[in-house]
Amino acid sequence: MINSAGSNPSRQHVYEVTELNKLIKRILEDKFPFIWISGEISNFKIPSSGHCYFTLKDPHSQISAVMFRGQAMALKFRPEDGLSVVGLGRISVYEPRGSYQIIFEYLEPKGVGGLQVAFEKLKQRLSDEGLFDAQHKLPLPALPQKISIVTSPTGAAIRDFIKVAQRRFPNLPLEVVPVNVQGDRAPGEIVHAIRWLNEMGTTDVIVLARGGGSIEDLCAFNDEQVARTIFASDIPIISAIGHETDFTIADFVADLRAPTPSAAAEIAVPSKNELKNQLVNTKQRLYKTIISYLKLLLNLINGLSNRIIHPRQRLQDMRMRLDDYSIRLLASINRALTRRNERLAFQHNMLMHVSPAKTAASMQEQVNTLQDASIRQINRLLREGQTAISKNVSMLAALNPMAILNRGYSITRTLPGRSVVRGAAQVSLDQRLEILLGRGRLTVTVGEKK
Repeated sequence: MINSAGSNPSRQHVYEVTELNKLIKRILEDKFPFIWISGEISNFKIPSSGHCYFTLKDPHSQISAVMFRGQAMALKFRPEDGLSVVGLGRISVYEPRGSYQIIFEYLEPKGVGGLQVAFEKLKQRLSDEGLFDAQHKLPLPALPQKISIVTSPTGAAIRDFIKVAQRRFPNLPLEVVPVNVQGDRAPGEIVHAIRWLNEMGTTDVIVLARGGGSIEDLCAFNDEQVARTIFASDIPIISAIGHETDFTIADFVADLRAPTPSAAAEIAVPSKNELKNQLVNTKQRLYKTIISYLKLLLNLINGLSNRIIHPRQRLQDMRMRLDDYSIRLLASINRALTRRNERLAFQHNMLMHVSPAKTAASMQEQVNTLQDASIRQINRLLREGQTAISKNVSMLAALNPMAILNRGYSITRTLPGRSVVRGAAQVSLDQRLEILLGRGRLTVTVGEKK
């Protein structure tokens, strides 16, 4: 068979699919080892493996992209659909499907650094949780007994702070807690230092200090764990990081923000000379107040002394008042007794008009008459009752069966049933019978019946 080119197919190399994909992969990876590429993220997803899979596109084309878990964990922002990014990656071919893709090693939002995006996102999230609210801020003590500075022991920040603090209050105890303020170890050391100071509980104020720098230099103070540790501190914390134009997450969470370490010393350390002046002024005001109060009391005592009356004069006045009260009391008692006697006389006359003595005699006669009539009526009723009783006794005696028995009759009853025997047919031979007599009774046995 001759192909269209006129060459012999037996002399051409026939590629297996796998072989061809490997060749293409090697060519692409050799041609594009690392490239910078920009585009818009779409179809972003993270499976359980932790790798990031998405499509990078522009208005005319698209390419598959992946960022493995290790590189994705180092991102300072969260990729999402619609976000324009710039990244460094290498072209590779996924042999099982024969598709090519770009594997990113670094990624950042287009037009703004990744650290700044991470800063804004963390700031918004912590603000929504209330970590920046003023109601959670702790007040600074007016005169701290000890101040702890969490900073690098070799930096300019600690020297500036100590210089200002010694000038304002020379013998105020200062404690330097050394930590790294830059690098990967810095966040953990800062968190440990704040927690350690809270556990010890021997300091009144914590100052978190370092000099200024770029957002990369201040990365440790934009760490979420550092922010949450500051928020959880029971000791008030002053954030003195950077210069006046530099803001970090720690500045927003701290109880007070100072633009520089020197300004933090001005805020946290009271001026000893000013305190002395305040004490002198307070002493003078207190002295003046006491003098004014003593003068007021003296005037009050003088006024009361002029109003005091000699006890002898007071006694004479009381005696005269007592005599007057006695006379008025006696007159009042006499008037009350006179009115009472008049009322008693009036009531006595009224009682005499309605006295029962006038009607007692006539009532006594009526009582005697009724008493005699009642006695006669009772005697009559008694006689009638006795007559009726005598009649009833005679009738009961005539009807009493025992009276018949006394005339020689008897009553025969069976035993044990005690049925009255009215004929010989009711009994049988050898049956026991009871015979009731006028006086007594007999128990007999039937020996013959006819």
